[in-house]
Formats: sequence, structure tokens, C-alpha cells
Amino acid sequence: MNESLRNQLKPGAVVKITQQIPHREHTWTDIITGTIVSFDQQQTGSWYAHSKNDKLWLDRLKLQRTDGELLTLNLDDYTQVEITTAAAKK
Repeated sequence: MNESLRNQLKPGAVVKITQQIPHREHTWTDIITGTIVSFDQQQTGSWYAHSKNDKLWLDRLKLQRTDGELLTLNLDDYTQVEITTAAAKK
């Protein structure tokens, strides 16, 4: 994900996320829309990653759907992020 997009993932922005999970013979696709609650990098428990502090760091996006459901998404190379409404400027 490019730095310009990362800078737009601010609380209050409305996004459409398309995630794909490739399988041997097909690809499973899910589309999620919601309002950003938070976006940051968090470490996993992966001890074998040999990255910063010997942990694997993932981009995590927390969203709230219109019905109030909260979701936490791991963003990877198969994730497409579309900002449908930018966060209000303070």
C-alpha cells in the first residue's frame, strides 16, 4: 500500500475494502464497507518473521459498519482499499 493511501486512512473516513483469498482453483472475494475507527501497524505473535523486534508487523484497519458491527481487517497484497468519503478535516 502506498504512503499516500496510508495517510488517508483516518478515523471517520468511509471505505470500501475488497479482500481476496486465492485458492487452488478459484479466488474467494469479500467486499466490506464501513467507517474507519483506527488504522495502525500491530505485531503478530510470529517469532519466525525476523523483522522489527523479531515480530511480523501487519497493517490493521478497524471499521464500524452502519449496523454498529466492529471489524478488524488485516490488509495484505490482495486487499484493495477505496476511500468513498474522506475523513472530515479538523
